[in-house]
Amino acid sequence: MSIETVITAYFDNMAAMNPDGWISHFAEDAISYDPVGHPPTRVHEGFQEFFQQMRTIFEQIEATTEHIFVAGTEAAVKWTIRGVSKSGKSVTFEGITVFEVNDAEQIQTTRAYWNPEAMIAQLRS
Repeated sequence: MSIETVITAYFDNMAAMNPDGWISHFAEDAISYDPVGHPPTRVHEGFQEFFQQMRTIFEQIEATTEHIFVAGTEAAVKWTIRGVSKSGKSVTFEGITVFEVNDAEQIQTTRAYWNPEAMIAQLRS
């Protein structure tokens, strides 16, 4: 499996709000900095809660990866997510996530650069 395949599955499972498919691509001890600047989280702890929050807020989401730049076992991905909230509001937010993939072709670390406050402001406007 290529790094591009792992990343595509990450975003596809996120958009499908499929927590089991999403988590299957992470190493057991994977760490996420999402967003960078907030305390890191252990991906396998609380991921069901994360998806429940997404389901509570969004009716649907669509994730687009504009560019995937691979270098060795890492990749930087420019992405855009468009969503429709349960109340019918449309939101668009974008960012860059750097993925580190281990030898077992599982995501070891993510570092996501984006502004959650901008997304929240769109939902509240």
